[in-house]
Amino acid sequence: MSTVTIYHNPKCSTSRNALEMIRASGEEPRIVEYLKNPPSRDELKAIAKATGEPLRALVRTKQAEYLEQGLDNPALTDDQLIDAMLATPVLINRPIVVTALGARLGRPLEKVLEVLPSASRQVASGA
Repeated sequence: MSTVTIYHNPKCSTSRNALEMIRASGEEPRIVEYLKNPPSRDELKAIAKATGEPLRALVRTKQAEYLEQGLDNPALTDDQLIDAMLATPVLINRPIVVTALGARLGRPLEKVLEVLPSASRQVASGA
């Protein structure tokens, strides 16, 4: 079983590049196509916590639905944002990579390296 999970959109070049980066590190990730199988409310909360960023960082602001649904309102609670993300999964930012070392939104893409176990071993060994 893989220790790396990527919440992936195969139509997104950044997401495809993150998948390629993970595989190049020697890992074969569990791939979750979140548009078909969105994470649960609890998973979204856990992912946000593991990133160390506010949950709002997981919302894709470039989607038309973001403004259409008024999600730019800073008064919205995390639960309201999650409700929107669950109802409209395209609002989930991507790619998200989750490992035992934490979770990172792959924007910029290099952030993924921070949580890849093999990349961490290379840094620790000075490779």
